[in-house]
Amino acid sequence: MSGTTIYEFDVLAADAPGVSDTVGLRSVPPQVFAWLESQALSLAEVGEIAWLRLSQRRGRWAVQVASFVGVIRAPDGYQIEVLPKVAKAIGGGDDEARELLIEMLRCLGGFRHIQTDSAQLVATRMPLLEVFIGEFLRAVEHLVKRGLRSDYNPQQDNLFALRGKLQMATHLRRNLCRRDRFFAEFDEFSPDRPENRLLHAALRRALAWTTSQTHQQLARELCFVFAEVPASQHPSADFQRVRLDRGMAHYDGALAWARLILEDKSPLTGAGGHRAPSLLFPMEAVFEAFVAKHLARQLGQGLTLRTQARSLSLVRHLEKDWFRLKPDLLVQASKVNRLVLDTKWKLIDSQQATGSEKYGLDQGDFYQLHAYGQNYLDGDGDVVLIYPKTDVFNKALPVFKFPKSSGLRLWVLPFCLRDKRLLLPPCGSLGALFLNAQ
Repeated sequence: MSGTTIYEFDVLAADAPGVSDTVGLRSVPPQVFAWLESQALSLAEVGEIAWLRLSQRRGRWAVQVASFVGVIRAPDGYQIEVLPKVAKAIGGGDDEARELLIEMLRCLGGFRHIQTDSAQLVATRMPLLEVFIGEFLRAVEHLVKRGLRSDYNPQQDNLFALRGKLQMATHLRRNLCRRDRFFAEFDEFSPDRPENRLLHAALRRALAWTTSQTHQQLARELCFVFAEVPASQHPSADFQRVRLDRGMAHYDGALAWARLILEDKSPLTGAGGHRAPSLLFPMEAVFEAFVAKHLARQLGQGLTLRTQARSLSLVRHLEKDWFRLKPDLLVQASKVNRLVLDTKWKLIDSQQATGSEKYGLDQGDFYQLHAYGQNYLDGDGDVVLIYPKTDVFNKALPVFKFPKSSGLRLWVLPFCLRDKRLLLPPCGSLGALFLNAQ
């Protein structure tokens, strides 16, 4: 299956003479660009999250992928793999970027089931969509080895022998002249239950998507195991009926993948009437989850990390709280706030301190952190902005101070994606909160 690999914020244009030589443009087949263009226009019209934007480059219509990573799959099967931009900034290639993304996705709640070894991904150069399909198939294979769960399902039928409870009214109406029949209601012990129907439907879709012979063979074998189970025709309704009761823990991983495959919640998908999966993930959320998981291990004893705290508001109006203050991360000791942190998926340059550049920092982020510090720390303590570490941002910036808040300090710190740790300033008040502070 044809496709291409790009990075966040790369620009795509329809393949035409001279496009491949145009700086900053990546070419895709004309029919794929037409589909992408329709997606961008649809997103702009309905006001949804703009993972794709329409623009112009050197007189050509183009589309730009925003801060999302993953896989875009056009209706004709053409795949566009979108990798994290920071991989280029730290000197990695496509394989290293793909490995980094898989490692970061493991920190998202819905993708904690990823088991593929990163070294294996680099060796096989497996596209992301095939990685996701492979993970789903392995989860179902593990489930099958543990055994499919059956359940008692109520049935009604006109039987030759009485079974269960005779439905007298219906029996008399249908069998008045047929004394050899009994219309009865009974329970049938069958694997036809919502969980198995959903897995069967997801297997069929995965079989249609994959181009890997290994995955195709495994998908067919697993579909054969589910042959007695009808594929779900109404996934949303069946997901509401799912019951992971005792003895069903081994269904958890497979159903998590099935939900992504069947409901196109991954967490975004292109609009339209076709079944084109687009497994796209906002990098802000991925980076936040990655930092939260590994930063918790770096904290000192007695400290805990909360994510998305929402206990305070910016103002009160008409006896109601307005404008919730939701820092990404909040460090507490015995429920006392000690540190407020916000993650930003953006590349900054520690060498651009003069002029209008100001390292590439956003003034709005400073206003936001100031509000967090005033409300969560009573204006006395440390607030932190966390950015990914790169070659041009590999150590903490000098501390920022607020003139009217003498006790509030703001730090801009790099988080090393490879070492999975926050790089702290060589001196200051932050060292007491972390283990092995440098």
